[in-house]
Amino acid sequence: MTVFSYMPLKQRAVVDSGHRFDSGRHWAASLTLGFGARTDGDTTITSMIKAHHFGPLRVQRPFYPEGRDGCSHVYLLHPPGGLVSGDALSVNVTVATGAHALLTTPSANKLYKADSNGVAWTQHTHLKVADGATLEWLPQETLAFDGSRGEQTFIIELEDNAKCLGWEILGLGRPASELPFVSGQLEQRFQVTRNGRPLWLERQSLDPCHRRFAGKWGQGGATVHATLWAVGLADPAEAIAAIRAQLPANCRWAATYRRGVLLVRYLGHERNEVWDLFQQARVILRPRLTGHEATVPRIWLT
Repeated sequence: MTVFSYMPLKQRAVVDSGHRFDSGRHWAASLTLGFGARTDGDTTITSMIKAHHFGPLRVQRPFYPEGRDGCSHVYLLHPPGGLVSGDALSVNVTVATGAHALLTTPSANKLYKADSNGVAWTQHTHLKVADGATLEWLPQETLAFDGSRGEQTFIIELEDNAKCLGWEILGLGRPASELPFVSGQLEQRFQVTRNGRPLWLERQSLDPCHRRFAGKWGQGGATVHATLWAVGLADPAEAIAAIRAQLPANCRWAATYRRGVLLVRYLGHERNEVWDLFQQARVILRPRLTGHEATVPRIWLT
């Protein structure tokens, strides 16, 4: 559910308040990627075999920091710098049998305040992973500004022995600038299926005017919430035990496993805390899921 901010354009620059944009610049954009596997002797190489785009969505060339027979790392770029009223973004990714792709972003995604008419933005992500393929979806965090309105839909379709590891991190408001998320509404829908059968279906409405938002039985006033998932583990019970034993002990996260999906949930106030937490969880889970250590994408170190 994250699409990616990078090098904001002057035409959509934020004024000093950080709240208003040139309302005349709304964009529809889509990106379709395909990854395939080819053999070279005893080596299986993942290649990006399709890259079609419409509007301001791009990718850099694939990188292979794990070796030419390793995972293909791809960085997704959204030059406008975030989503404003009227934007409609769509990302579609297909990973074929034998391929292993990792998708991430160079910086946080921003969901800006709606215009004076309250027009919403939309964001749709659709990932398809074939039998014997692996996909890692590891975007940097999404930051929702006060007054943002939009709908995010995230769908993962898995075939028989497909594997997927990913996360979504959402920060509400800008606490450091004393600009909390006190208006607006975000609708989030998440769906994971295996061979067309649902494994995990979730819908969440984030409305700061609803009592659930501040209630201890709901959001509890938290400004950051996040979910990490892993599907395709050979021994999920052992993976859960490792997560619980090795991650920092506090009341802001929990790990569960049901219907083939391992989930780590976070609810708190620190984006850096959850980022570190999820990176530690990936170090634990990736070798168990793929047989390879958790190589850090280079873009995270810049």
